[in-house]
Amino acid sequence: MQFKQFTLDQFQEDAINAIEENCSVVVSAPTGSGKTLIADYIIEKHRNDGKRIMYTAPIKALSNQKYKDFCREYGADNVGLMTGDLVINPGAKIIVMTTEIYRNMAVSQDTDLSNVAYVIFDEIHYINDIERGYVWEESIIYSASFVRFLCLSATIPNAKEFSNWISAIKKHTVRTVVSTFRNVPLEHAFFDYELGITTLEKIKEVKEVPRYHNIVRSKKGGQRDKVPEPNHIELIKDLGPEKLPCIFFSFSRKDCQVKADELGRSGMFEKDAKILSMFNMKLKDAPADINKLKSTQLLKQVLPQGIAFHHAGLLPIMKEAVEDLFCQGLIKVLYATETFAVGINMPAKTVCFDSLRKFDGINFRGLNTKEYFQIAGRAGRRGIDTKGYVVSMIYRPTFNIDEVKAITTKDIEPIKSQFRLCVNTALNLIHMHTPEEIEHILRLSFFSYQKFGEKYDSVPTTVLLARYNSIVRQLTKYDYVSKGKLTEKGVFASQIFSDEMAMGELFATPFCNDLNEYQVLILLATLAYEYRESNKFEKVRHNKEFGDLKKSLLHHEYLSHEKKFMNMEMMDSIIQPLCEGKTFFEILKNTNLLEGDLIRIMTQILDRVGQIRKASHDYTLINKMKNTRGIIERSLEGIYLVG
Repeated sequence: MQFKQFTLDQFQEDAINAIEENCSVVVSAPTGSGKTLIADYIIEKHRNDGKRIMYTAPIKALSNQKYKDFCREYGADNVGLMTGDLVINPGAKIIVMTTEIYRNMAVSQDTDLSNVAYVIFDEIHYINDIERGYVWEESIIYSASFVRFLCLSATIPNAKEFSNWISAIKKHTVRTVVSTFRNVPLEHAFFDYELGITTLEKIKEVKEVPRYHNIVRSKKGGQRDKVPEPNHIELIKDLGPEKLPCIFFSFSRKDCQVKADELGRSGMFEKDAKILSMFNMKLKDAPADINKLKSTQLLKQVLPQGIAFHHAGLLPIMKEAVEDLFCQGLIKVLYATETFAVGINMPAKTVCFDSLRKFDGINFRGLNTKEYFQIAGRAGRRGIDTKGYVVSMIYRPTFNIDEVKAITTKDIEPIKSQFRLCVNTALNLIHMHTPEEIEHILRLSFFSYQKFGEKYDSVPTTVLLARYNSIVRQLTKYDYVSKGKLTEKGVFASQIFSDEMAMGELFATPFCNDLNEYQVLILLATLAYEYRESNKFEKVRHNKEFGDLKKSLLHHEYLSHEKKFMNMEMMDSIIQPLCEGKTFFEILKNTNLLEGDLIRIMTQILDRVGQIRKASHDYTLINKMKNTRGIIERSLEGIYLVG
């Protein structure tokens, strides 16, 4: 079968045949095998009818890339983008969005979903994510019965079980299409400080041999010589030019920049002035202050050698410039965090791991197989390479051959339900469904299906409704629910998708009447900010408005217990200069936040401002939100696109 000048592989053909029969499809196939061609087929199939296609992605970077790709393919008039803070052409035929946006629309039964043919879930294995997995689950549960799904993932060991769950709760046929064939096979190797690129078995052998200098010879104080850590520069040397380009993954943003700097200082690669010229051309219309950023200065130092770095702490324009250079084959070594491995179609000949352990926000732990193969899958360029190479650096003192083998041999990680009922879901259930319907809907979770299979209706009612009833009691106590129905405040909060009750108390009660734009920004920034001990902020002299706001919060029955407001003083370091008209770069001087992190806080504020404007009928508040948005837009002008 031919499509778009491609001869389709069998799995692509099987998926397309299922789509022709109006089925949902779960596709599990290796990275780089052409899964997105199936999505393209759906778009082509419905190109001239009245149906719409929703394409969802787990991160904004992937949403933005797919938006650009679809605009080139189908024309900008036919494509829209929705990522919370950014809305472009929302009535378009094809809408690219973050999965959270789709979930919010589905739960609230948004009328914009009344004519959808297919929802495409890219990277559907994110349903495994402990923090966000429920978003994918609810997206499927709350979709209309006429909607069909295309679920794409590199590997889902329990794909059939997942398909059966969708079929059971949505009452239509769901086909499972699995391919294990990689067009460019991977060769997995490991790097040891002494052996270089080698095998696990050889590292195990030498590790078990007693070493005289490690056991007998001691330093002053009786300490043994420390086993050297593997060096990334030595690894790049061992790869040699024939195994470049390489994406070198580190789980630390700072480490990405440090390693790029170290490799640049090594002088391993000759300089090519045209790379820097192309980079400067990309920045020619950007504010001049971008050139003063440490990240920009470092990139300009290393780029002429074909070295770069990429992480979420960079400005969007910087990430885009690096991506463009990478796509043109001008980058030999790119140091990147794991977000570069999510969906973005930028493979290299070789992928290297700085470590097979990561900090997950709570503890350091080994990667699971899904994380390893998601990243490793970036190795090997279809139509260019006959083989892709994956090399993991091994540190002998923590080396465990069984653990490393388990991670790197095969993706065996099944997707599991992470279902958890949130306040927003409970509000919308109450608003739109009877108690009988609510109980039925709560039985539809993947968790229930994984536990009880086809007898998912067997979940004991007391267990099923425990969390729901607890939320309802809290909502009733604070007057979001009365006599089984939403109050006016409850209706407002049903259209808010994080910190629902705090936002309700702030903006759906008289509390907001005396707030000015500065106070609104302080509140929203504090709710949006994710505290990290390493983040530092310059102290500013708080004005009277700050003091008044703090007192009001302390005397409020609900808001006085909101722990996030303990960070208000930090956020004033950002918001006070913002309201004084300082530029983004001047505000950045008040904190050690990376520029991308500061943008994230600002765009999170914009997202919440949009939610308030949509949820409120108070024209004074709506106008206040409009002014608040304007303050942020002025600061971001030229460095971030705001829709």
